[in-house]
Amino acid sequence: MSENKTKPGKQSVAKFLHAIENKQRRDDAKKVAAMMRRATGKRATLWGTSIVGFGKYHYKYDSGREGEWALVGLSPRKQNLVVYIMPGFSEFPTLMKKLGKYKTGKCCLYLNKLDDVDESVLEKLIIDSVKIMQKRYNVK
Repeated sequence: MSENKTKPGKQSVAKFLHAIENKQRRDDAKKVAAMMRRATGKRATLWGTSIVGFGKYHYKYDSGREGEWALVGLSPRKQNLVVYIMPGFSEFPTLMKKLGKYKTGKCCLYLNKLDDVDESVLEKLIIDSVKIMQKRYNVK
């Protein structure tokens, strides 16, 4: 069974966030990170080279593959800010309708800029996703 390539490291999250070249992206990432800190009560950890994660949980698939991943996280990419909502979005239809302008993948919420969404709705989405993950998994 293969291992996750992206693992938590010891790098400084503050330095990583401060090094984001685009000021808007840097400010947005810091705001979302603060939301995640409030939602989890956990300090940030840099996963791999570009994912800021909060807390972690252990998963095991029916295939036997297992590992650990961040409970919630973000990645300030050049094109957009990616917010990792691990339960996905099907459990949040009302919040998603109120959120604003965004795109999604399976667990990824793609934001061009934080001004495109209602920040209070985003924070509620983060909080609710953390609560779901805490019910489903052994969260650390």
